Amino acid sequence: MTTSAAPRRYGGKSAEERRAERRETLLAVGQEIWQEQGWAAVTMRGVCARAGLTDRYFYESFADRDALLGAIFDRLRDRMLERMGAAITAVQHEPPLVHIRAAMGAILHDLTDDAVHAQILFGDHGGSAVLEQRRRDAILVATEFLIALAQPFLADTVDLDSLRIHTLLGIGGFVEVVLAWHNGTLDVPLDDLLSELDDVAATLAARFLG
Repeated sequence: MTTSAAPRRYGGKSAEERRAERRETLLAVGQEIWQEQGWAAVTMRGVCARAGLTDRYFYESFADRDALLGAIFDRLRDRMLERMGAAITAVQHEPPLVHIRAAMGAILHDLTDDAVHAQILFGDHGGSAVLEQRRRDAILVATEFLIALAQPFLADTVDLDSLRIHTLLGIGGFVEVVLAWHNGTLDVPLDDLLSELDDVAATLAARFLG
């Protein structure tokens, strides 16, 4: 009768733990380079050199540079969605426009606390098919999220296609406003910006709410 050998451990860590640490290091370094120089500067060789890892370890976690860029984007997008969800949960018994304000406020406060999120999630991704698709998908996800959130409050006669068009319009406009505010084109206090966005949201939502 034979017994399988226990997994070898180095420094008290398993192979899986060390692999996860290397992946986290690559993600963090890739995000640093993106923040400093833009997404186009994120290369396999540049990331490995700064991380002190060989390309073997890069390909252990990512198929190519695009996979790393996508993973960085996805991680920040998911964090932002989690914060939006938490903000909405905190006001779940309030009217729907309060939900929308909570979601917008969560995004704007997040971008105030960490400017790199705005650069990566809302910045210029021209030239990267992967990132452009990620951005389009994120807008569609946010659209369906808001529509699902609004369902209990909608009037019986609502045309869902019209609602989707208005929601896409609102989210697209919100993204452009966020970019203008982030880069200083809109030099207004956060509370004033939220008040203006509240007015726009109320106008867009008025025809759909019961």
